[in-house]
Amino acid sequence: MPPSTVAALQQLGADLAVARLRRKESLKTWAKRVGVSVPTLLRLEAGEPGVSLGVLATALWLVGRDGALATLATPREDRGALELDVREAETLGRERVRATTNAKLARATKQRTLPP
Repeated sequence: MPPSTVAALQQLGADLAVARLRRKESLKTWAKRVGVSVPTLLRLEAGEPGVSLGVLATALWLVGRDGALATLATPREDRGALELDVREAETLGRERVRATTNAKLARATKQRTLPP
Protein backbone atom coordinates (compact mmCIF):
# COMPACT_ATOMS: atom_id res chain seq x y z
CA MET A 1 0.00 0.00 0.00
CA PRO A 2 1.40 3.43 -0.86
CA PRO A 3 2.72 5.37 2.13
CA SER A 4 0.41 8.30 1.38
CA THR A 5 -2.59 5.96 1.53
CA VAL A 6 -1.44 4.48 4.84
CA ALA A 7 -1.00 8.00 6.22
CA ALA A 8 -4.48 9.01 5.00
CA LEU A 9 -6.06 5.97 6.67
CA GLN A 10 -4.21 6.71 9.89
CA GLN A 11 -5.39 10.33 9.82
CA LEU A 12 -8.96 9.24 9.11
CA GLY A 13 -8.83 6.78 12.01
CA ALA A 14 -7.43 9.42 14.34
CA ASP A 15 -10.11 11.88 13.24
CA LEU A 16 -12.82 9.30 13.92
CA ALA A 17 -11.34 8.70 17.39
CA VAL A 18 -11.43 12.43 18.08
CA ALA A 19 -15.05 12.58 16.88
CA ARG A 20 -15.94 9.76 19.31
CA LEU A 21 -14.12 11.43 22.18
CA ARG A 22 -15.71 14.82 21.49
CA ARG A 23 -19.08 13.10 21.75
CA LYS A 24 -17.94 11.62 25.07
CA GLU A 25 -18.66 8.11 23.83
CA SER A 26 -16.81 5.14 25.29
CA LEU A 27 -15.10 2.58 23.08
CA LYS A 28 -17.68 0.00 24.12
CA THR A 29 -20.68 2.21 23.36
CA TRP A 30 -19.27 3.45 20.05
CA ALA A 31 -18.30 -0.08 18.98
CA LYS A 32 -21.86 -1.21 19.69
CA ARG A 33 -23.26 1.67 17.62
CA VAL A 34 -20.92 0.82 14.72
CA GLY A 35 -21.79 -2.87 15.09
CA VAL A 36 -18.28 -4.13 15.78
CA SER A 37 -16.17 -5.34 18.66
CA VAL A 38 -13.97 -2.97 20.67
CA PRO A 39 -10.79 -4.47 19.11
CA THR A 40 -12.18 -3.78 15.62
CA LEU A 41 -13.04 -0.21 16.60
CA LEU A 42 -9.50 0.22 17.90
CA ARG A 43 -8.15 -1.07 14.58
CA LEU A 44 -10.39 1.41 12.72
CA GLU A 45 -9.19 4.29 14.91
CA ALA A 46 -5.59 3.19 14.33
CA GLY A 47 -6.17 3.40 10.57
CA GLU A 48 -5.48 -0.25 9.87
CA PRO A 49 -6.26 -0.98 6.21
CA GLY A 50 -7.80 -4.40 6.95
CA VAL A 51 -10.92 -2.89 8.51
CA SER A 52 -13.86 -3.37 6.18
CA LEU A 53 -15.31 -0.54 4.14
CA GLY A 54 -18.69 -1.24 5.71
CA VAL A 55 -17.30 -0.57 9.17
CA LEU A 56 -15.69 2.64 7.97
CA ALA A 57 -18.91 3.73 6.24
CA THR A 58 -20.92 3.10 9.40
CA ALA A 59 -18.46 5.11 11.49
CA LEU A 60 -18.67 7.95 8.97
CA TRP A 61 -22.47 7.75 9.17
CA LEU A 62 -22.28 8.14 12.93
CA VAL A 63 -20.40 11.41 12.53
CA GLY A 64 -22.59 12.59 9.64
CA ARG A 65 -19.94 12.24 6.91
CA ASP A 66 -21.12 9.16 5.02
CA GLY A 67 -22.44 11.34 2.18
CA ALA A 68 -18.84 12.15 1.25
CA LEU A 69 -18.33 8.50 0.21
CA ALA A 70 -20.44 9.01 -2.90
CA THR A 71 -18.05 11.62 -4.27
CA LEU A 72 -14.71 9.97 -3.51
CA ALA A 73 -14.33 8.40 -6.94
CA THR A 74 -16.52 10.71 -8.99
CA PRO A 75 -15.45 10.86 -12.63
CA ARG A 76 -15.08 14.64 -12.36
CA GLU A 77 -12.21 14.12 -9.94
CA ASP A 78 -10.53 11.20 -11.76
CA ARG A 79 -7.33 12.96 -12.79
CA GLY A 80 -5.91 9.94 -14.59
CA ALA A 81 -8.96 9.66 -16.83
CA LEU A 82 -9.09 13.42 -17.31
CA GLU A 83 -5.46 13.42 -18.44
CA LEU A 84 -6.26 10.68 -20.94
CA ASP A 85 -9.22 12.72 -22.21
CA VAL A 86 -6.96 15.74 -22.68
CA ARG A 87 -4.34 13.67 -24.52
CA GLU A 88 -7.02 12.21 -26.80
CA ALA A 89 -8.39 15.70 -27.49
CA GLU A 90 -4.90 17.00 -28.29
CA THR A 91 -4.30 14.06 -30.64
CA LEU A 92 -7.64 14.64 -32.33
CA GLY A 93 -6.79 18.34 -32.68
CA ARG A 94 -3.43 17.55 -34.31
CA GLU A 95 -5.11 15.07 -36.67
CA ARG A 96 -7.73 17.64 -37.68
CA VAL A 97 -5.08 20.29 -38.33
CA ARG A 98 -3.11 17.78 -40.42
CA ALA A 99 -6.23 16.77 -42.38
CA THR A 100 -7.18 20.40 -43.01
CA THR A 101 -3.65 21.22 -44.14
CA ASN A 102 -3.57 18.20 -46.46
CA ALA A 103 -6.96 19.12 -47.92
CA LYS A 104 -5.80 22.69 -48.59
CA LEU A 105 -2.61 21.42 -50.22
CA ALA A 106 -4.58 19.01 -52.38
CA ARG A 107 -6.93 21.80 -53.52
CA ALA A 108 -4.01 24.12 -54.27
CA THR A 109 -2.24 21.41 -56.23
CA LYS A 110 -5.42 20.57 -58.15
CA GLN A 111 -6.00 24.24 -59.01
CA ARG A 112 -2.42 24.56 -60.31
CA THR A 113 -2.74 21.52 -62.53
CA LEU A 114 -6.11 22.49 -64.09
CA PRO A 115 -5.89 24.15 -67.53
CA PRO A 116 -6.97 27.82 -67.57
